[in-house]
Amino acid sequence: MANSPKYTGKEAREKLGWWHANRFLFWRRLTQLSILAMFLSGPYVGIWILKGNYSGSLLFDIIPMSDPLIIAESIATGFIPTMTALLGVAIVIGTYAILGSRIFCAWVCPLNVVTDVSAWLRRKLEIRQSAKLPRGLRYGILLMILVGSAVSGLLLWEWLNPVAALGRALIYGFGATAWLVLAVFLFDLFIVEHGWCGHLCPIGAAYGVIGAKGILRIKVENRSKCDNCMDCYNVCPEPQVLRAPLHGKNNESPLVLSKDCISCGRCIDVCPEKVFIFTTRFNNSVNHSGE
Repeated sequence: MANSPKYTGKEAREKLGWWHANRFLFWRRLTQLSILAMFLSGPYVGIWILKGNYSGSLLFDIIPMSDPLIIAESIATGFIPTMTALLGVAIVIGTYAILGSRIFCAWVCPLNVVTDVSAWLRRKLEIRQSAKLPRGLRYGILLMILVGSAVSGLLLWEWLNPVAALGRALIYGFGATAWLVLAVFLFDLFIVEHGWCGHLCPIGAAYGVIGAKGILRIKVENRSKCDNCMDCYNVCPEPQVLRAPLHGKNNESPLVLSKDCISCGRCIDVCPEKVFIFTTRFNNSVNHSGE
């Protein structure tokens, strides 16, 4: 029986306890805050763990990491990045390509906290109306950014990038950035459900492509235990990725293989019947017993 979105996770908390119903959310927030703390350790206590920002940084002043989109924009403009920047993007792409689909979005991106709060508030206020936008729009925006950068010779996305802007604001202080972050929050809350991450963000689109064949996956381990409470759909920022694994035929893969999945684990958290698990893409056997 379907539950109201307002009470998403309540049954899991009552049946399995608070920790079980929030454990992946807890670990995600700890990861996001730990990364921020590594950026802040230098300016505040003089211990430089991560130097730079979310667009480009150095880990322990040795290991470079570069945002794939900003490097792609740079190359599109005709500017060849330094070897350090190219090594940094190779490290980032290699890491996320191995790990899995859009893990950056759920476990690293600072704007994820903002959009998660907006989604939570939307459920609590029972805001049901939502404008319709195609989920493929973000891939079109990604392409337009690269073409536009090539034509203009400018890093077009960096003028509007709310992810990098919020990251810089958290590290160096808020200014005009606050208005950009507020716009994303209100857009998600009142206009389009999961609007930014689910429909517009070209960074998420890039990481979706990068991690499309990644190892870590969510699996529907016990299809027969699903009681159609809809809590997983209510909490998932990309609910369309759950349909085939959850309601597919017995011979269809129970793995969530869509590149749009952000690997957040919230479907695992809120499911009172323990239908979902984290596993690898190689564990694709179908459990017919329901045990």
